[in-house]
Amino acid sequence: MDSLVHLAKRAWRSKDNRPVSGHHVERAERLLRYEEFELWWKMAPRDQAHSIEVLDRFLEVIPYAKREEQAAALLHDVGKNASRLNWPLRIVATLVGPHGSRFRKYHQHEQIGLEMLRDISDARTLEILSGTADDKYVSALRNADNI
Repeated sequence: MDSLVHLAKRAWRSKDNRPVSGHHVERAERLLRYEEFELWWKMAPRDQAHSIEVLDRFLEVIPYAKREEQAAALLHDVGKNASRLNWPLRIVATLVGPHGSRFRKYHQHEQIGLEMLRDISDARTLEILSGTADDKYVSALRNADNI
């Protein structure tokens, strides 16, 4: 039951797809490499807003995080673009699982994002995103993403 409540809250929070503020766009642009920012900019506004929230929560735990570590927080969902699912279809994909190409891409967005970032991001960013970093940054990012 708790997971259903969590999913319902997450779905409701992600309904808003208004563009993020110019302040948030500038913040992401200052923090990310040019190629990373281009991918972030192509994310749906709801995903951009979520990434800013995740970054803020991540920095509450690790305020001294370096640029590469903060970039992981902003880019953790960049692979969701590959599925090209709108809000209602994301809810269906979450409920029914990875059936069909687009739903499968949505469920594999972390791996897809890693591939998109492989040649443009720092090794440290990729290490945190892949979960292979053996440190508190991986758990801080996962906890920050659990909104």
